[in-house]
Amino acid sequence: MKKFALWCLALMIMISAIIYQRTTGPTYPYRGEVQLAGKTLKYKLLRSHETTQGAPISLPDLGLPSVTATLNHKRYKTADEYTAITFEPASSESGEKSWVASLPVQPAAGKMEYFVEVVSGDSKVRIPELGEENIILRYKDPVPSWILWPHIFLMFFSVLFGMRTGLAAIFNSDDMRKLAFITLGGMTLGGMILGPIVQKFAFGEYWTGFPFGGDLTDNKMLIMWVSWLAAAAMIGTRPKKKEGISRAVVLAAALVMSAVYAIPHSMRGSELDYSKVDQGVDPAEAIGTGD
Repeated sequence: MKKFALWCLALMIMISAIIYQRTTGPTYPYRGEVQLAGKTLKYKLLRSHETTQGAPISLPDLGLPSVTATLNHKRYKTADEYTAITFEPASSESGEKSWVASLPVQPAAGKMEYFVEVVSGDSKVRIPELGEENIILRYKDPVPSWILWPHIFLMFFSVLFGMRTGLAAIFNSDDMRKLAFITLGGMTLGGMILGPIVQKFAFGEYWTGFPFGGDLTDNKMLIMWVSWLAAAAMIGTRPKKKEGISRAVVLAAALVMSAVYAIPHSMRGSELDYSKVDQGVDPAEAIGTGD
């Protein structure tokens, strides 16, 4: 019963962490709502897309008369002038009406900065509001599902087990040592092996964290993995006379993992340097790490 309760608690913490991750970070959709001519315009605007086509930026059709919507965009961190594209009406397979305009496709790690203006009669809204930072969308090359989904599963699996291991250390559960090694194994396979392969498919490099770059996602993974590797090495495979030290080491690894995991995903990730591209450098050779 005690172990079941610990699993339930770990799962609740994990679900909270997933919700947090899904609402933060620079690649998840930019959401919100504004008032236009007495109606509520709810939007969910893309901030990540594959290089297979231009990113479709979509707005719901409010059914208002004389509505015009404009997508204003330029390459990120350049002196380019903004280009304006008019949204066009579109319908989904279910018959739901919307307005769509597409950003121009960019090479992998290329970023587009954009904002949207919607006008109906005397009402006009800007998304984001004037004075706020514009929306940044990053392109990535497609990652095969047979690599991506095992990576995602193993990372969630590892974090869940890591949290459960930390609870085992707090409540002195006899499965702590076994769970610690399972956590380390999941992070090794999911994060340190499959993670770089996903990165290679998406942006052309296996590793852009320390010591080669400042990619926070890679650095987060490295910190978590080293923490659990150190914990596993110190506690060993057999119980010790003074388990208090082992429990403290495992708890420290779990706390480090929790703190690192709270950092939004994809911060300071791969970013195309357009100044190099404009000088004739191959885009694949002009990728660094950015915001």
